Amino acid sequence: MLDRTIDLSQLAVPGVRGLQPYQPGKPESELKREYGLDDIIKLASNENPMGPSARAVAAAEGELRGAHRYPDGAGFALRQGLARHHDVDPLQVTLGNGSNDVLAMVANAFLEEGREAVFSAHAFAVYPIVTQAAGARAVVVPANGPRHAMPYGHDLNAMAAAVTEQTRVVFVANPNNPTGTWLRSAPLQAFLEGLPTHVIAVVDEAYVEYADDPAYPDASAWLADFPNLVVTRSFSKAHGLAAFRVGYGLSHPAVADLLNRVRQPFNVSSVAQAAALASLQDRDYIAQAVALNAEQRDWLRAELEELDLTVLPSAGNFLCFRVGDAADAVYQGLLQRGVILRPVANYDLPGHLRVTVGLPAENARFIDALRTELGRG
Repeated sequence: MLDRTIDLSQLAVPGVRGLQPYQPGKPESELKREYGLDDIIKLASNENPMGPSARAVAAAEGELRGAHRYPDGAGFALRQGLARHHDVDPLQVTLGNGSNDVLAMVANAFLEEGREAVFSAHAFAVYPIVTQAAGARAVVVPANGPRHAMPYGHDLNAMAAAVTEQTRVVFVANPNNPTGTWLRSAPLQAFLEGLPTHVIAVVDEAYVEYADDPAYPDASAWLADFPNLVVTRSFSKAHGLAAFRVGYGLSHPAVADLLNRVRQPFNVSSVAQAAALASLQDRDYIAQAVALNAEQRDWLRAELEELDLTVLPSAGNFLCFRVGDAADAVYQGLLQRGVILRPVANYDLPGHLRVTVGLPAENARFIDALRTELGRG
């Protein structure tokens, strides 16, 4: 008879036993259950408040009658579209169930016990998760100090110094979530040039469409120069397709081949592939979404600074700001007013909150609620 007292967690591999699951932003349905609220705005998960483009919705609807069929496992049409968009060979494109799926593929392909992955403090939470799950050692490099021009952003010199013979992957988020900070072209290119050839460099560009610094790089343009480079992109942010879970990686064909060996079969649905391809082609929609974000991001920053709050630089569709010791109380108070933000203490940023840039009415409501919670109403 099975021993009912056994600790089943001990059956898992060591890396998984020590993992904490990824914590997403609180969903609206959960807040409704907790507080009985109906009028809720969610500014917690960096979603596009405009929603998906009409062309993407129509393309998705057109696939629904074929839902009894498996999707094209190779994602031919979407990979062709992405290859044209980036002027690369389709063999350089790897499709993911969101870009975090590609990050996991990198870890599965290149990390194991005895190997290391290097990434910055305050970087995307998926990097340590996929590293630890693969049994590798996570090397977390201290970030820039609070007085730096990019406070809490990546310190590329420190990251380069942390690379050893055991390093197989370096994760670089540009722009970074949750800080919003970014790296300009020259220092990032120099960093990649200095990496040993045994290191896979992942440049995570989930928020690339929102970056408007003239010196901001498109790392996909460097693929021919760096065979060890993987660039990841997402349709969850500017494209407004978060629920469809579709992202992709761009790399040397040999690296893409390795990633596809660990990619799960049919990892991107037919509906998601069709919506993503249509959205990729709807450039007017993306331009509108980016313009709205830039305008409202500036407005939100000005309002937060008027409340004497320190706001980090951001090239994304969100702002990270410091509240101080009252951050958790403010977060909870906003929840009771139907406004969902994202606490980021789990990113080692205690006292900070992150707010997604929403529609003008949503942003105004958030500022009014925040002003009240801070006793400025």
